[in-house]
Amino acid sequence: MILRVADAADVQYVDTLCQWYEESAKQRGVGIAKRDPNYLKKKMETGNAIIAFIDEQLAGFCYIETFEDEKFVVNSGLIVNTQMRKEGLGRAIKHAVFKLSRSKYPQAKLFGITTSGPVMKMNTELGYRPVAFPELTQSDDFWKGCSSCKYYPILQENQRRMCLCTGMVYDNLNDEYGQRAQATIDFLDKPKDAPGSEEAAVAPNSNFSI
Repeated sequence: MILRVADAADVQYVDTLCQWYEESAKQRGVGIAKRDPNYLKKKMETGNAIIAFIDEQLAGFCYIETFEDEKFVVNSGLIVNTQMRKEGLGRAIKHAVFKLSRSKYPQAKLFGITTSGPVMKMNTELGYRPVAFPELTQSDDFWKGCSSCKYYPILQENQRRMCLCTGMVYDNLNDEYGQRAQATIDFLDKPKDAPGSEEAAVAPNSNFSI
């Protein structure tokens, strides 16, 4: 398994990733289906994504978004190709993008919304806590990203205060990343206890999982 920060050379994988996202949403019957290819390209070109390979083949991906002048950061679009099943793959990507986020944006709160039990478990391991939606970013740009979800009307009806997703926040800004100089942080250290975790397997009969 190779985990690294994505770069401009990885734009060749964008169309495949967009197909994975759409297929995953169809299989799960919930969630945000589409990603803009140009948006993913920008994430790669600016070093705001983690990409994974197994035997030189694309295995997974996750990217970083910032809001409110980098006061809030979200790790978005975690996706794993389960046809290349590798123990701990999803968890390893999640840990890597978390460390990249904390190293690049040490004064930002990390947050996310999800309906995925495995993602919630991984977030909890990293130190996230569940919160009400008003504690998340209030940026319109973030909430627009929910517009392709079939449950978006529920979010609108509740004035963005609640939906089917669970909101989670990591706000320990005095952790090792907040205290250390960015240049000294090796954010691609292997996550502890990654082998054997159940999260990477996700769904037994599914090709992809967000």
